Amino acid sequence: MKKLCGLPDNELVELFGQGDIAAFEEIYNRYWLDLYAAAYKRLKEREPAKEIVQDFFTSFWINRTQVKIHSSLQGYLFTSIRYLVLNYKRAEAVRNTYNELLLLVNDRFDNSTEENFSYKELKERVDMEVNQLPTKCRFVFELSRNQYKTNKEIARLLGISEKTVENHLTKALRYLRVNINVILLFFFIK
Repeated sequence: MKKLCGLPDNELVELFGQGDIAAFEEIYNRYWLDLYAAAYKRLKEREPAKEIVQDFFTSFWINRTQVKIHSSLQGYLFTSIRYLVLNYKRAEAVRNTYNELLLLVNDRFDNSTEENFSYKELKERVDMEVNQLPTKCRFVFELSRNQYKTNKEIARLLGISEKTVENHLTKALRYLRVNINVILLFFFIK
């Protein structure tokens, strides 16, 4: 194996781009610890910092033919690690937010008796809102949503045009969307 420890970075980069494994190993040995220290400094966690640096070097080798280093090798390496750390933090923030929401939902609905009662109460409130619709509009809505009839079937059954059926459904859904959002807000504040 060649000894490349005395070569400057720009020559190592050239050899690396040609697929020289010894050049890659020299880059790895020269920068691994400093890159790990940079990742650890930002994360304050050892395992994720190690994983980020290892994943970077794996990707660096796999993509060696596409890697274009225009300035310094050191600048390229540290910038890459900085972006990988930022991506890791961003992903962690999303995971944490998701977990917090899951806990909130589980805490909110951990009692099945309470959940059944809330569901029944919510269904009653929704049914009340449906009953507030004008008669023909309510009838069209119930045929569509409760009896699963198509717009064409409803039009034929009621002797009205499909466009009129669509208008009734649009009106009903708009009314319910606004009023059910108010009901849902009430349930989540409760």
